[in-house]
Amino acid sequence: MNEIISSEMNKFGINQFLDSSEEYTKTVFPEMNLDKLFTVSLSGNINSLLRENAISKIFLKELRESISFLSAILVVIIIHTIFKTIIDGLKNTESSKIVYFVQYLIIVTMIVNQFIMIIDITKETINNLTNFMNLLIPLMTTLMLTTGSIITTNTFQPILIFLSSFIGNFIEVLLIPLLMISIVLSIISNISDKVQVDKLSKCFKSFIIWTLGILLTLFTCILSLEGTLSSGVDGVTSKTAKTAVSTIIPVVGKILGDTVDTVMGCSNILKNSVGIVGVIIIIGIVLMPLIKILVMWLTFKLTSAVCETIADDKIVKLLDQIADGYKILFAILCSVSTMFIIGITIVIKITNSVLMYR
Repeated sequence: MNEIISSEMNKFGINQFLDSSEEYTKTVFPEMNLDKLFTVSLSGNINSLLRENAISKIFLKELRESISFLSAILVVIIIHTIFKTIIDGLKNTESSKIVYFVQYLIIVTMIVNQFIMIIDITKETINNLTNFMNLLIPLMTTLMLTTGSIITTNTFQPILIFLSSFIGNFIEVLLIPLLMISIVLSIISNISDKVQVDKLSKCFKSFIIWTLGILLTLFTCILSLEGTLSSGVDGVTSKTAKTAVSTIIPVVGKILGDTVDTVMGCSNILKNSVGIVGVIIIIGIVLMPLIKILVMWLTFKLTSAVCETIADDKIVKLLDQIADGYKILFAILCSVSTMFIIGITIVIKITNSVLMYR
């Protein structure tokens, strides 16, 4: 069996796949060796796969950066509060408005620059996920084909490639620009009481959340239905082919049938291991951006709560709305990575069930 697995690894270019995937994990898991990880996964010893990780280091690093950023906002708010108290004592309304607008402009500039940077990170992460899925899907579908899942392979490969590319482009072209528009509307709405577009901003955010839910539901339903329909046919086809080989070919027919079973079983083991490594690589791609966005979301929420007693209501409201923007970015990355992980696990489950039919 080990000889068959080694031969198939070379034949299907699994080593090249692992080498190409190193670039996606070196940031989060710099000490992880994908070749060693793949070898361990072949034995089913999953407990040691994520033993070495830098999650706590990443979290602390992002926490320090976000606290430093929001401390700067707090300093601006405190300075404004001091000036506002002095100016209100002098009963100079116009000067008070000027000081407020200066403070608002400084805070908005800081927030927008940070948010745009996070948007760029989110787009890059989605592109990396899509590129990795385009690298993983052909390999997994080829291994599916060697397990006898002919119809499932022909069905899944175009669907998975289409859906992964479509979802990535749809989010980048439509949902993220809508989120940016929503943030801009929130900023405009808090400049003064004369312009109020809060409801339109909330409408865009609700649309993004609902769209993500619908995409996740459709993605899961399509793959599950297609897999369920095709796996039964593949199971019957494989069983029929094995029976035909065993009975029609004299003398060696039974031996050939058992040999085919062994090769298919080894291909299935390889396919499962590739899927496990693929899931871990997806986690490696999204882990750092997710932690960064999560920390920013929590710190913005905390800052808005702390500033409620000293800052203007519009500033507190703006910080709260920016925190909601980070929450939506977090939901976008979670949804995309969850969809791809679900797709990989469905492929593993469906092709395993084909072998059970046999």
